[in-house]
Amino acid sequence: MTFPFKYRIFANYSLTMRQAKVLYKGIPSGVVSQADDGSFRFCYDPLWLADSNSPPISLVMAKREEPYTCKALFPVFFHLLPEGNNRVQLCRAFRLDLEDDFGLLLQIAKHDTIGAITIQEIEGNE
Repeated sequence: MTFPFKYRIFANYSLTMRQAKVLYKGIPSGVVSQADDGSFRFCYDPLWLADSNSPPISLVMAKREEPYTCKALFPVFFHLLPEGNNRVQLCRAFRLDLEDDFGLLLQIAKHDTIGAITIQEIEGNE
């Protein structure tokens, strides 16, 4: 029996808690997900990998089939987040904990970000 990606077990046996499509100039380039232990995983989309003209989403995250894993939100996504008072105000408005980087990313990186990357939350078994 195979499970949808949302419920697949990571190498450290954590279940995926939240995930989002990563779009590069509006084209799906991969999926970033957060496990219930707070760790993160990024996998490139197979079609993005197959296209030799599609760039990596970050200079430090070269295109590859193996997923990237990190205990904190990847810098390429973290740097899309506001800081200081802007962050405080947005967290209040969206009723998020100030330390919920991924939750804030899901709320603010949908449409207009600095650079080519936008984020679309994946809900349920999409």
